[in-house]
Amino acid sequence: MAGVAARRLPEMGLSALLMLALCAAGARALYFHIGETEKRCFIEEIPDETMVIGNYRTQMWDKQKEVFLPSTPGLGMHVEVKDPEGKVVLSRQYGSEGRFTFTSHTPGDHKICLHSNSTRMALFAGGKLRVHLDIQVGEHANNYPEIAAKDKLTELQLRARQLLDQVEQIQKEQDYQRYREERFRLTSESTNQRVLWWSIAQTVILILTGIWQMRHLKSFFEAKKLV
Repeated sequence: MAGVAARRLPEMGLSALLMLALCAAGARALYFHIGETEKRCFIEEIPDETMVIGNYRTQMWDKQKEVFLPSTPGLGMHVEVKDPEGKVVLSRQYGSEGRFTFTSHTPGDHKICLHSNSTRMALFAGGKLRVHLDIQVGEHANNYPEIAAKDKLTELQLRARQLLDQVEQIQKEQDYQRYREERFRLTSESTNQRVLWWSIAQTVILILTGIWQMRHLKSFFEAKKLV
């Protein structure tokens, strides 16, 4: 029994780490600096049929106070999202602070790009525009207090709803990992097949070169009457 328990502990630890990784991967918050015409893009691995919500706000550098202040209402941001096939999923103009939402229909790397739509260079006299971006994927994108108030759910019902959403998201992640494994296997098989044919081609070339050299040497010796 002790041996069985000892074997189960690493499995439980691995499962816990997997759950923590999934939870950590569901939400990403960061900030970055961009210039007047600069575009900043991010790659997000998203399973299919998964909702993604992005919240952002901008701050402008005040040269006199030497601090970042909330941007003026006239400043806007353009958000563009492309799926793994390069198709535009979302392309829309927003204000200095906003929220964008889209649902993935193709599993893989989605490209999320943001850039300022302002043409007034005076806004960027300090050369800095700070953008705070928070991306939430899957069940992390759900506003459960709002869902509970709308559907009049009890605390137990809300917790069950959260667990169901988490299970569904884990299933999507597993399906996406299978999809990646299949693509990797096909790529490996294709590469191995090309290597095989290249090896065969090299062997054939070496054989033909050897035959040509032997015939050439034979002709040389016959011409010199050495054979």
